[in-house]
This record gives sequence, C-alpha cells and structure tokens, in this order.
Amino acid sequence: MKVKVGTRPPWIGLAAAAWVEVAAGSAYCFPLYSHAAKTALGIDQRGLTMLGVANDIGENFGLVPGVLCNRLPPWPVLTVAAVLSFVGYGIMWLAVSKIVVGIPYWVLWIALCIATNSSAWLGTGILVTNMRNFPLSRGTVAGILKGYVGLSAAVYTEVYTGVLHNSSTHLLLSLSLGIPAVCLLSMYFVRPCTPSVEEENSSEERCHFLFTQLASVILGVYLLVSTVLDDVLGLSTSVTYALFGGMVLLLFAPLAIPVKMTLWRKKRELECLDRLVDWSSEEISKPLITTSSSAIYASDEDILLAEGEGAIIKKKGPRRGEDFEFCEALIKADFWLLFMVYFLGVGSGVTVLNNLAQIGIAAGTEDTTILLSLFSFCNFVGRLGGGAVSEHFVRSRMLPRPIWMTLTQIIMVISYLLFASGMHATLYTSTALLGICYGVQFSVMVPTTSELFGLKHFGMMYNFMLLGNPLGAFLFSGLLAGYIYDKEASRQYPGFGSSISCFGPNCFRVTFLVLAGLCTLGTVLSVVLTVRIRPVYQMLYASGSFRHPRSTSIH
Repeated sequence: MKVKVGTRPPWIGLAAAAWVEVAAGSAYCFPLYSHAAKTALGIDQRGLTMLGVANDIGENFGLVPGVLCNRLPPWPVLTVAAVLSFVGYGIMWLAVSKIVVGIPYWVLWIALCIATNSSAWLGTGILVTNMRNFPLSRGTVAGILKGYVGLSAAVYTEVYTGVLHNSSTHLLLSLSLGIPAVCLLSMYFVRPCTPSVEEENSSEERCHFLFTQLASVILGVYLLVSTVLDDVLGLSTSVTYALFGGMVLLLFAPLAIPVKMTLWRKKRELECLDRLVDWSSEEISKPLITTSSSAIYASDEDILLAEGEGAIIKKKGPRRGEDFEFCEALIKADFWLLFMVYFLGVGSGVTVLNNLAQIGIAAGTEDTTILLSLFSFCNFVGRLGGGAVSEHFVRSRMLPRPIWMTLTQIIMVISYLLFASGMHATLYTSTALLGICYGVQFSVMVPTTSELFGLKHFGMMYNFMLLGNPLGAFLFSGLLAGYIYDKEASRQYPGFGSSISCFGPNCFRVTFLVLAGLCTLGTVLSVVLTVRIRPVYQMLYASGSFRHPRSTSIH
C-alpha cells in the first residue's frame, strides 16, 4: 500500500499500535499472579522463577515472526498472536483457578511460554510496520511504541486492582479473552505504508509526534496517581470504575491525530488525490528512503556502464548503515557488542522485575502492586525519554545512541547497590531508578540496530537482540536469584516445606551484588561500542537528519 505521509493510514496504524503494544505487555503481569500461582501450584521459589524464565522466553522468542514480517502483512501475525494468548493464558487460568487439578508443571511451563510468545508476535508486527512507515523518525517511533509497552504493567495493575478486585484468576481469564479481542479489532488499521520522505520532518509531523508523546505521558502520570490514591485512600467502587473509564479515554488519545486530519484537511486530501492521478509511475515508485534532493547521483544506466568500464567497484558486502543480511550481521563485532550490552542491561533488570513481589515482601512491604506500578511508570519514562532524547542528540550532535546505555547502566549499578543495602527507605527510589534505566535499554537498542544494519531484515535482527532478555532471566533469575532465595528461606524456616517466603535483606543481597558487577561490565562494553560506531553516526546524520548511504563507491 503506497500513500503519502500526512494522510491518515500511517497515523491510524500508530494509534492502533498503542492498544496492541499495551496488549503486548502482558508478560509484565507475571508479578501480579505469581504469588497466587506459587500457592495454588505448591511450588518453591526456584520453581516460580523458572516459570518467570518461561514468561521471558515466550515474550522474547520472536525469530519466527521476525522472518514472516518480511513475507506477510501484519494481520496474519496478529492472528497468530491472538491464538497463542487464548490457548496459553487459558491453560494457566484453568490451573491457577483449580478448575482443572493436577496439570503437570512442565505443561504449565510450556503454556506460559505460548501465552507470552503472543507478545513477541504482537511487538514484532507492530514495531516493524511502524518503523518502516516512519523511517526517518526511528528513535521517536521506537520510544513511543516501547513506551506503551512499558505502561502496560500499570494498565494491567489498574485493571487488576480496580476492576478485577485483586483476583489473579480473573486477570488470567481477562488476558486469555482480552488480547485476542484487541488483535481482531486493530488488525485492519495496522498496515504498511510508503511515506513521502520530503514531508517526513515537517513541523506538522513533529507536532503530531509531540502530541502522541504528551498523551502517553499524561496516561502514565494518571495511572501512577490512580494506583497511589487507591492504595492510600481505598477508593470506592464507583470512583474506581470512573478512573478506569478515564484510562480508556486516554488510551484513545492518539486517534485524535487522524480524526483531526479528517476534519481539517479534507480539502487538501482531495487535492492530493487529484495530483496522484497525474503522477508518473516513476514518481510513485520512489524508494522508501531517498537522499536529499540537492544531491546528484548517476542514473542506473550510467552506473551499469561505469561498472563495465571499471569506474565503480561493487562492494563485496554492506557497510555499517546499509542493509545487511542476517548472516552478514552475525559476523560483525558491533552486532555482538550491542547484544552483550543489551543482554547485561535487560538481563539484570528482568531479574528484579520477575522477583519484584518477593523483593517487596522480603523488605516488609504489604502491598507490592504499588512497586509494580512504579516500576511500570518509570520503565515507560525510560522508553519514551530514551527514544526522544537519543533522537535529539543524534540529530544535533551526531552522538551515537549507545552512549545512553552507558550512562543508564552506571545508574543501574547504583540502584543494585541500594537494593543490596536492605534499607527500606531506598526501596522505592531504587525501583524507580531501575525502571527508568531498564526502559532506556529497549528504546535505544531498537533504532541502533536499524541504523547499523538496515531495515530490510530488521525484524529478525531485533528479535535476536531480544533473546538477551530470556537468557538473562534464566541465568540471573532462574539459576542465581531463585537458588539464593530458597537457601535463605530454608535457613530461616527449616522443615517448613518449599513454598515458604523469605524475609530480610539477605534474601537477595548476593544477587544484587552480582547484578551490579554485570552492569559494570556492560558499561565498559557500551563505551567500546560507542567509540567504534561514532564514524557511522557522523556519516548517517551529517546533514542533521537521517541520510541513507549508497552501497557502491565511485573512484
């Protein structure tokens, strides 16, 4: 589908993507039902953390949708996601509600993998489509979409506490039915479009992005305030439902952009349609990303003739910034440096997220849902802010995006040391800092991958990077944190069985010290990566906006 940027389809798709990305954050609900699952299934903390590993593996194993996004439109990808969530969360609901008793642990492990794998299909289909619809605003788009994923935990917390009255079984049933409903309702609106590059950076478009960012910030603040008020004041049912209605309205806010286009720009759209009739096929079939109109390049015939005469030497492989095949990217040092930096950042962060309820209980917090809501809001701030700030500095200073991964991983080291101190007064501060820094890792990794290795196979490369999340969850949460927690709980209550809770700072202290060391290593690697790719960003953003490099060199 080829349309002019400024018409409605790309913006309707971005508005629908906000709802889909919230649905794609269902994996962040694990702390909401993890304690109920532990009790209902009679498993110890290591068994629960391994369920958390299944949660993260499913969420981040997106190589299959990454490949299919280059071959299929978005709607089949969303359909698969709907089926996966219905089946996976449906089985989890049957087990936790004890409607079906005696389901083997390995079946539940696979079911949770299937359930959260819907997030990988949703996220890949939405992100790849919108990154290609807005190719010159990659950081901004990645920040907005990943920001809504970050807000999803707060959205689900609001639903869980306000509408579902803290019922884990009702939450699982809602996920099983609600996510397919969102997929079916939004698949018509999420579609690939070929934008006109000349208008991509217009002031009007920047205003549209600013409005979308502002709407998401207002939603985030609204959700945080609602959760705190409910926790402190104990709001009545009618007020709770009113707050839920306000949340739904704010989720619809991005639709104001295509509605405004419909009402205020009808005349201009008709004029554009008239001009489209007169356009030649050569003008309509312009590539997705073109160079500046002031630049002069040889025609295809001249290039072929020059190649024959030896004036042009065809490159054996792409340079950084051009479109790479997946196998070509795998042999590049920058690819693995970016993967390791991302792995150490999000792998350590997801360890805290998966154990957030137990961390709160160990610290003496009665209501751990406010911790999850705080982490979610700060995760959103990091994702949205990381995309916007890195976009600003990459255009104005040609500053490589990974420098922000460096700075935030330094802060993560400080956060883990605060956690390890065991001081209850720093619990909320360290959770907030970690949430922001965790979010930045996502919103910086996404555009960096596309800028270094191109958009052609972006879906597969992006999903390969995401494997750092479940790998970190398995190593640092499943093997490390769960083992130390159970060992300390057994020391505190010998002979009380496996499903006991641990209390005090020693439950996670060693884990936090190890995570601090890992992020120190991540900081060093991100400095190396930043220095290596600085020339690439100087080439791509020398004119103050993204400029796609050519794959041939003229001598």
